Order: sequence, then structure tokens, then C-alpha cells
Amino acid sequence: MIQFHIITIFPELFGAGSYADHSLLKRAQENGKISIQAHDLRTWGEGIHRKVDDIPYGGGPGMVLSVEPIYKAVQAITKDTTKKSRVVLFSTRGKKFDTQDAERLAQYEIIIFICGRYEGVDERVAEHIADEELSIGDFVLMGGELPALTVLEATSRFVPGVLGTQESLESIKGSYPSYTRPETFTSEKGEEWKVPDVLLSGHHKEIEKWRTENA
Repeated sequence: MIQFHIITIFPELFGAGSYADHSLLKRAQENGKISIQAHDLRTWGEGIHRKVDDIPYGGGPGMVLSVEPIYKAVQAITKDTTKKSRVVLFSTRGKKFDTQDAERLAQYEIIIFICGRYEGVDERVAEHIADEELSIGDFVLMGGELPALTVLEATSRFVPGVLGTQESLESIKGSYPSYTRPETFTSEKGEEWKVPDVLLSGHHKEIEKWRTENA
């Protein structure tokens, strides 16, 4: 079982009715394969307003998430546990996430995602708190919540029992075009879109060859 912990200022994005509360991720939680818990960073914020950000040294626009509340959040999650854990910070400067990373992360028992916002996160989080920085692509989002869901889902696929059968993994079955009924679909323009004949042939060796060629 993997425990996913998400540190964010928008924990409601992962609550009841959210993406994480549907389909295979929901079933995986119900079956005890994974757990998903979002932590409101403001719980460890400063003062009556639970402040978690401040203006950047050196000037510039926007606000930067402070190191102290993030440090306290990670400490609170990892205290009194001997489980194998990994702390991930999402950053535009991070390593580009891929399938190998997902398979590697699936070996941990606790994964903590730090979701940035505003103009970023105090660099001391990357230097002293996070075990690694990841990026999901060469583009900029408004925060780390969508990357957290992306990495969470991709990693969960490597947890035995989450997909039902491990044969569903692309690394096992391969990635190739798929078709289902009807054999011929007619569009409004009268165009006929047909399933490739080989898939209807029943010749398994030819089907396997076609899938390999089109993977």
C-alpha cells in the first residue's frame, strides 16, 4: 500500500467528489491499495491568518511560499514512522516525469507531494526538504495540484491490484490502436470508418504482428 500525502493550499481539490474520488483511484482506496490525504498547508501557517507566503527577497512580482510551514507539514507527516518515504516537489526546473519514475516511486510506502503556488516555493525547500523535483512537461501551470494528480495516478498503476490485472500495463501488453463494435461506423457525411480486417480475422499471430507494427 502507498500512502499519498499532498501538501497544498487547496485541499478541497482532492476531497469528496474530486478526481481522486472517482473510478479506479476510488476503488484502489476502498480496496486498501493506496490512500490519498490532502493536507492544508495553512494548518502550519503563521498568525491568526495562518500566513504561508511572503514577498520575495530581491524584489519582483507575486508571493513565494515560505519554507517554515512546508518544513512543519513534512515533519508532521513523517514523524513516528519507519516506512520508506519520498518527498517530491513539483517545479518547472525539475526532472521531466516519465514511466520509469512512476515505477520507481511505486516502491515507496509514503510519498509526499509539495504543491507550489503563486511565484513559487522558497528554494530551501528544494535544497533541504524535498528528495527530488519533478516536472510533468515544458509548460507552466498555476500550481502543483494537477502534477500531483498526474504523478499519483501514473504511480498507482504500478501498485498490484489497482488495475485489476497487471496485464493492463502498457509495459506488458504494449501500446497499440484499439477498436470495438461496430465493425463499420458511418458518419453524417456518409463516410465509412472500418475496423482493420486483421483484427476481425481471428488469426492471433497476425493480430499480434499488426499490434507490434502499430505500437
